Amino acid sequence: MLKQTPLNAAHRDMGAKMVDFGGWDMPVNYGSQIEEHHQVRNDVGMFDVCHMLVVDVKGGDVRGFLRGLVANNVDKLTVSGKALYSCMLNPEGGVIDDLIIYFMTEDWFRIVVNAGTAKKDVAWMQQQAAGRALTITPRRDLAMIAVQGPNARAKVWEAIPGSQSVTEAMKPFNAVEFQQYYIARTGYTGEDGFEVMLPVAEADAMWCKLAGLGVKPIGLGARDTLRLEAGMNLYGQDMDETTNPLESGLAWTIDLKSERDFIGKSALQSRDINMQLVGLLLLDKGVLRAHQVVNTKHGAGEITSGTFSPTLQQSIALARIPLGIAPGAEVTVTVRDKQLKAKVVSYPFARNGHSLI
Repeated sequence: MLKQTPLNAAHRDMGAKMVDFGGWDMPVNYGSQIEEHHQVRNDVGMFDVCHMLVVDVKGGDVRGFLRGLVANNVDKLTVSGKALYSCMLNPEGGVIDDLIIYFMTEDWFRIVVNAGTAKKDVAWMQQQAAGRALTITPRRDLAMIAVQGPNARAKVWEAIPGSQSVTEAMKPFNAVEFQQYYIARTGYTGEDGFEVMLPVAEADAMWCKLAGLGVKPIGLGARDTLRLEAGMNLYGQDMDETTNPLESGLAWTIDLKSERDFIGKSALQSRDINMQLVGLLLLDKGVLRAHQVVNTKHGAGEITSGTFSPTLQQSIALARIPLGIAPGAEVTVTVRDKQLKAKVVSYPFARNGHSLI
């Protein structure tokens, strides 16, 4: 039986088309996926992200634990509410998950993990915490609603009276506790906005309140085209436990310079890097999809994520290809036995309502 978020009934009442998403019954769209995409780029939309899991880690030396657990350096987190994006690696350097860590206090860090990896993530954290005076608590009592788009913050301020005064000056990748809410200026669309964590019992009322203020519900389909335009990795497609994060466009999340050791560090340092993650812009007619072969002058690669971009009105992709192929180079992609021309580009493709290509 599929798992349901606290907003499942609300989705059905709003006419959502529901699909199996990693064992969760989730809305893929409420009508036109392309209209939903443009709604977020140009105005505001809201996403049910309650299937993702909030994990609170508390204890005497949480920072020391996280120094060794994740590849990015939590010593960057010194101000309460500050967030850090990182990978959590296995000893071979593969990506167990990508996650966001929020610094609350020295004995309390909050982590948000992906839905499909939540169970193994928590088990891995608990295994690594064995013998430490720490508590690792999955917070299924918390729901999460993402409100994204150029008008997103203003709508949240309307929905949560008093929140403007504590969040208006807050910079991206920061969060604050306000009443029963935890409001983070983060997202997965390339647009401004908030991700609001709140008690499960209040999720439906908040969703309906936002809808009453004109915030349109957005499904998983548009969420995927938005994140791909924004050049954001999707776990299970652009990286997983078998891929090297340094070949997945994630070098900026890996701290190899400090003396700090972490799980997977020695494996990353001993590996040769032969591949890179790049953007592709299709020059011929067609649509780029995951697993299509990319042919370059230095050998073959593979598309990890591909779609038709509503903002660019062209097909785009992220692809893992051999090193030495620079932006501007032309490659071909095998699509149904045809060789279609594509150009290597730097990503992101679009953010803040505009094309960057």
